[in-house]
Amino acid sequence: MNNRLSQLLGIDIPIVLAPFGGLSSVELTATVSRLGGLGSYGLYGYEPDRIRETVAAIRAETDRPFALNLWLPTGDEVEPDPGEFERYASTLAPLFERLGLPLPECPDHFLPSFEDQIEAALDLVPAAVSFVFGIPPAEVIAEAHRRGTKVVGTATTVAEAVALDRGGVDAIAATGAEGAGHRVSFLETAEDSLVGTIALVPQVADAVEVPVIAAGGIADRRGVAAAFALGAEGVQVGTAFLRTRQSAANDSYRAAIDATPAHGTVLTRAMSGRLSRGAPNEATRAIEAEEEIAPFPAQNWLTGQFRKEAAARDRGELMSLWIGQAAGCARFEDAEALFAELARGVPTAG
Repeated sequence: MNNRLSQLLGIDIPIVLAPFGGLSSVELTATVSRLGGLGSYGLYGYEPDRIRETVAAIRAETDRPFALNLWLPTGDEVEPDPGEFERYASTLAPLFERLGLPLPECPDHFLPSFEDQIEAALDLVPAAVSFVFGIPPAEVIAEAHRRGTKVVGTATTVAEAVALDRGGVDAIAATGAEGAGHRVSFLETAEDSLVGTIALVPQVADAVEVPVIAAGGIADRRGVAAAFALGAEGVQVGTAFLRTRQSAANDSYRAAIDATPAHGTVLTRAMSGRLSRGAPNEATRAIEAEEEIAPFPAQNWLTGQFRKEAAARDRGELMSLWIGQAAGCARFEDAEALFAELARGVPTAG
């Protein structure tokens, strides 16, 4: 389909792989790009050297366009002092004990510098950089454009989409509340920005000048066709791609996708300190039972210390299981087969 989004990004089919934080894989990113879509890779927590190594690995697999995704600093990140950190860590002690792990010590920093991350990402000149949790700084957009890189913003409300459009982004991912993972709202609280995809996309398409990418609850050709009917010029798909063998998900994660009905996901701050949609498990229930949860990014760093070990052991009850409400439509084990299914929903004329 030769529409504005495909022309903008230099792709053949306007299907975008959702950028997964810790679950991005070089193989899946390269596969989606090689098939004619836009593979995306999430760089949350990556230092510049790791960003460069990751991009080199992607480019070793494909010469097609791909996107890198970054979290914008919001200004309200809280890094607790060592005493507070120790208190927050102690509430998670039973989860660390389940894996035989000691409680971690307070790190020097919880996140790499955004300035260092964006410098490394732009130096590598991907086809696009996508952002969540805000409007990219004007100087970042200008530098991306100078290098020939397109900029994609992410909106959870019409007001956010308008702000992004005025801010100079090239395309906007309108992400509905049924989607998996973090709710990336930035004008109002996430709890006050829960708009479903079918309501969000047409209103965003009417309100902005740039192409709109529909995200949230899309897992097969029917969701793709609906998104285009609503005014989107592309779709972004997450949970359905996570179920494929090319993703970095393990067996227990894939089993959770299969087992989670549309009404079975929850919105929780347990794992990261920020509102996210996923399947409830032992870890989320235990954390929510405590009186307090550390703010982001401390909570995300703390739980990440046992989540990594749980993932390595395939212990789904102690992992973050970010799953969207369309999990019941995620049936493909191979990314190429899934991509072909999704492509059948794309209109044949722009």
